[in-house]
Amino acid sequence: MNTSIQEAIKLVEAGHTESGLKKLADVEPDLHDEDKLVAAQLYNEWGIVDKAIAIVDDLHELYPEETELTCFYAELLIETDQEEKALSVLETIPETDRAYPESLLLMADLYQMQGLFEVSEQKLLKAKSILTDEPVIDFALGELYFTQGAYGKAVQQFKKAVREEAVIGGVNVYQRLAESLSSSGEFEEALEWYEKAVRENPEPNTLFGFGFTALKAGYSKTAIKQLTELKEMDPAYSSLYKPLANSYEAEGLYEEAFETAKEGIRVDEFNKELYLSAAKAALKTKRHSEAKDLLREGLALDPGYIEAVHTLLSLFLEEEDHEAIIDLVHEVRKYGEDDPKFSWFLASAYAQEEEYGKARQEYENAFLHFQEDGDFLCEYSGFLLEEGRRKEALPLLKKLAELDPANEEVQETIFRIEDENSFE
Repeated sequence: MNTSIQEAIKLVEAGHTESGLKKLADVEPDLHDEDKLVAAQLYNEWGIVDKAIAIVDDLHELYPEETELTCFYAELLIETDQEEKALSVLETIPETDRAYPESLLLMADLYQMQGLFEVSEQKLLKAKSILTDEPVIDFALGELYFTQGAYGKAVQQFKKAVREEAVIGGVNVYQRLAESLSSSGEFEEALEWYEKAVRENPEPNTLFGFGFTALKAGYSKTAIKQLTELKEMDPAYSSLYKPLANSYEAEGLYEEAFETAKEGIRVDEFNKELYLSAAKAALKTKRHSEAKDLLREGLALDPGYIEAVHTLLSLFLEEEDHEAIIDLVHEVRKYGEDDPKFSWFLASAYAQEEEYGKARQEYENAFLHFQEDGDFLCEYSGFLLEEGRRKEALPLLKKLAELDPANEEVQETIFRIEDENSFE
């Protein structure tokens, strides 16, 4: 390697970047073509891609038969979003050339970026037919299938790749395989690969995937361990707080769940799900007032956040604050949001407020959605009986008896109504 290039490298590595770049620029016109290629590679490595392209463009004109140079040129063009030119450059490489499989990989990457997944797959399979034992191609196919959500096929390819290499192109193959298994619902096997991935490189995304999958698999202690480690490594990783709070809740550690969710809100104040998690933990620790405040804050972010609305309505129902139920449902409906359970909540509230006509209308609306729900049938039939509408209550009671044959009180009420009907 040219001594001036070596001096430029030493300067950059020592932190004297400007001096190193000036040194390289000064000697560049006098370099032999081989050293010019080295300079281009350095420029690319240092993130000065336009200078790298300028050099390689000239070299490619001089040496079009040097296909490894052609592939490098195409990579630079891809980096600078010149996809069409990159494709035309790659297509000059003949099938008989040893660089042809590499060109197929690059073309597959280009087509994948353009959303042409079938064409990308064809290029990769062709490369695979040439280099049958190349893990890079198996990995590329895995990445392609993963991008498409074809997790089962991705697993097959990543398993082939991981037999040869743990890291490909700077990517932890264990982590990719674990993520594919987790996405396909194979949580137990995913955890085995996450353990290997964390040993290989305990970086934030891997720790998060490990913790999140452990929670899904029901191993909340493992989830707490991994997500806590992630929090210590990167407290700004906002996605960790909800699953960590949920893991604490699964272990019955409601105080820790509450504090974790509140901590998450401080990191990401616009995450509505953290307000719900904090509110649920607050309810478990009898902080009803705080829970209401948190739920209202979550709904301020998204008035149509149905789960938060349900939780707040349930809390109002528990506190017998029927006016608050009516006000909340009307407020949410103003935003164009609705849910069948809103009618049930409203019916209960109106009945308690002695607005029986409105209650009856809402019960009728809710019945369309909850005619198989024992709790609803019990409540609705009770309301009709209170109203003296015993004939209307009868089919609801019979359905309730089907759902709960052991309920003797329901059976007795049915017999009593049928007995009364027989005398009419």
